[in-house]
Amino acid sequence: MTKTYDKGITGLLLVDPYNDFLSPEGKAYPRHKEISESVNLHEHLKEIVDKVRKVGIRVFYVPHHRSEPDDFDTWLYPNPNQVRAKKSQIFAKGTWGGEFHPDFQPQKGDVIIKEHWASSGFANTDLDHQLKMHGLQKVIIIGLLANTCIEATARFGSELGYHVTLVKDATAAYSQEAMHSAHEVNGPTFAHAIVTTKELLAQL
Repeated sequence: MTKTYDKGITGLLLVDPYNDFLSPEGKAYPRHKEISESVNLHEHLKEIVDKVRKVGIRVFYVPHHRSEPDDFDTWLYPNPNQVRAKKSQIFAKGTWGGEFHPDFQPQKGDVIIKEHWASSGFANTDLDHQLKMHGLQKVIIIGLLANTCIEATARFGSELGYHVTLVKDATAAYSQEAMHSAHEVNGPTFAHAIVTTKELLAQL
């Protein structure tokens, strides 16, 4: 392992750490429960966030749009995930499910990015601007889901010229097929590094 993550040029992107995703009572938790528990997702997220803060790497919260009842009513082409989100009201604005999980509360120095409307944390947000203004060139991306928001954000970041690291046991998906696709099929075409939490922590 030769990759290094200097705090002066590296940022951690924590994607969608909402109660609806990370709490057992959350709306989406049952759908990824088997996979997230098999990879020890919650503990790995905590280990990585704690470690990067300890070494001085800045944390960027990359949150999904918080649902509202009239979302997309006047949009021309809401995508299938947006239609489902409107129906389920996942991460609903002003509700417990749309709050950040207690274990992943923002701290002083963290940056909360504008909410993304679809899957990419870069599209129609200030993520690229914030990273550039902080002088960062490398991003470590963790959170949910592996084959949607994580992959879309990582792909976009790679296209913008960032060094992208995926952490395959610090994410989850709704199926093993989706996890396999994200890490074994699609990820290697754009990510500069695909590591485990243990491997990442050793490099930090």
